[in-house]
Amino acid sequence: MTAQGEVNEVGELDEAKVEAFMEKALGDISGTMTVGLCHLGDRLGLFKDLAERGPAGSRELADRLGLDERYVREWLRGLTAAGYLEEPEPGRFLLPAEHAPALADESGPMFLGGVHQMLPAAMAPYERLIEAFRRGGGVRQSDYPEILWDGMSRFTGSWFETVMIDDWLSTFPHVVEKLDRGIDVADVGCGAGRALIVLAEAFPRSRFTGYDNFPGQVERARANAERAGVADRVTFRTADAAQGLPDRYDLVTTFDVIHDAADPKRLLAAIRGAVKDDGDYLMLEINCADRPQDNTGPVASMFYGFSVFYCMTTSLANDGAALGTCGMPESVVRELCTEAGFGSVARSTADDPFNVLYDIRP
Repeated sequence: MTAQGEVNEVGELDEAKVEAFMEKALGDISGTMTVGLCHLGDRLGLFKDLAERGPAGSRELADRLGLDERYVREWLRGLTAAGYLEEPEPGRFLLPAEHAPALADESGPMFLGGVHQMLPAAMAPYERLIEAFRRGGGVRQSDYPEILWDGMSRFTGSWFETVMIDDWLSTFPHVVEKLDRGIDVADVGCGAGRALIVLAEAFPRSRFTGYDNFPGQVERARANAERAGVADRVTFRTADAAQGLPDRYDLVTTFDVIHDAADPKRLLAAIRGAVKDDGDYLMLEINCADRPQDNTGPVASMFYGFSVFYCMTTSLANDGAALGTCGMPESVVRELCTEAGFGSVARSTADDPFNVLYDIRP
């Protein structure tokens, strides 16, 4: 009996479902290529030029940016086919105004250029990841190219600069009042320092210290603080915060850090030890469901992809807990924080499909 016959005995294949899935799979392959084209457009300034100077043909656009016309022409054709650009007249292309916030406006909350930059970089140590699948372990942070950290900073930085104060923090007015009055703040896993810089600009009476165990990120954070003119009240240190922080603070923050930690329980215990008894701990984590089977759809698949290509594997590289990107739903946040010695957990009411902010108190 043929394999097809065996299938037919159980039940005929639904050809409509076969075709629908094929269409979806081809769409996902197309989307992958589109991300690569978007990264080129971001890296080479093509999107921003079209947004600022208006429509252009391939020769005109290439001349504007000092690029090779043949490559520019193929890039324009590819993103027009994908629906990112439009061709109102033959050979002339425009970036629709409605697409510019995602592709060209780096200062806005919808900008995706950082994500487009991160994805190729996250896949760079692909062979190491294959080996980890076969033998266990993970990919170390040092195995990734430098552009990953810049992309990560650009992606999260736009959120910090546009929604952190008015949307996230505003739901905890007592924290805003403390910051305005002037307090000591520590950010654990500070990365390139964008969050602390935003806070330092908004609350000049407070004093800020960022901790990260990756020296390259600390150097970026120091340079960013200098450029922003806040180095007088923001300092950065290389340290493994899970070993304990050297001081106690009125406010400790982590922004999408705990799910990446090798030992989240130990890190949360160290944070509890660093928060003054009348202080606060603000934890920003991924907005995910308590039940893994409820994490479905495009946002969830993106989260799981980042988990495999970065969050989970870098934790496993350090023999860590490997919670993964979706490993800190509200139930886990409450459980781990209670175990660490905190007394209460309040969830922000801000509507955000990507993140949730919690105010956690001793």
